[in-house]
Amino acid sequence: MTPIVVAAVLAAALIHATWNALAHGIRDQLLAFTLVGGGGSVCGAVLACFTPLPAAGAWPALIVSAVLHVVYQALLMRSFRMGEFGQMYPIARGTAPLVVTVLAAVFVHEMPDPWQLAGVLLASAGLVGVALWGLRGKGRDDGEPGAAAPQWPALTAAVCTGLAIAAYTVVDGVGVRASGTSLGYIAWLMILEGLAIPAWAIATRRRELLVQLRPIALRGLLGGALSVVAYGLVLWAQTRAPLAPVAALRESSIIAGAAIGAVFFKERFGWPRTAASVLMVGGIALMLHGS
Repeated sequence: MTPIVVAAVLAAALIHATWNALAHGIRDQLLAFTLVGGGGSVCGAVLACFTPLPAAGAWPALIVSAVLHVVYQALLMRSFRMGEFGQMYPIARGTAPLVVTVLAAVFVHEMPDPWQLAGVLLASAGLVGVALWGLRGKGRDDGEPGAAAPQWPALTAAVCTGLAIAAYTVVDGVGVRASGTSLGYIAWLMILEGLAIPAWAIATRRRELLVQLRPIALRGLLGGALSVVAYGLVLWAQTRAPLAPVAALRESSIIAGAAIGAVFFKERFGWPRTAASVLMVGGIALMLHGS
């Protein structure tokens, strides 16, 4: 975990939170993810023209990852439709780092050193704390009573989203290392995963789709381009550092997402997310110490 790897992953986290906020800000989530997926596919196709093909050993991982990414996007759309961005985003992202740590140890035989493990656990404590705060049936972020009961279908979708994130993170970690080209891998991943939701939108909306897309096209396509940059940085980092600390650092996007929710969607940031931010910074310091 060199400083440049840490900087790349933290930049990816901020960019990831930004494109998720752009998608959440579009009321019709099918339209939002149609544009994000379509934009990502276009960027991937352009990038594929200037990068080598991934090695043969990477293609099984690419195909499995593309399926997992489509599942992830479908679950994320569902959770965004049902709940607040500042609540659903932390839950979706906060469940992933610890699961990645276990999966990486079992399937990739990567055991973080004691400092990195402590950093992952500390960062995850903050992330999971934010997620669990959202499960409270009473009180708001400021501790006052009177909030509505948890939205269990939305919370379930968000947790399942986190499990999908953990699964594709490990699959992509294996795939990008076997590919010989992180740029080629992200290009073809975007091409493969980005077509499913636009195809579904075309099949279900038909002639209405273009009319519905026109007012939000620029915002959605920008989200797609940002998604390519964000995940490209993560894939590059996975070729140079263990999967678990990269996953934990990446989920610092939760803090950025909560801040975006507070500023742009008028959602409360509150002391639990402030505490999570402090724990996240402490976890990053421990992971750097271990490096």
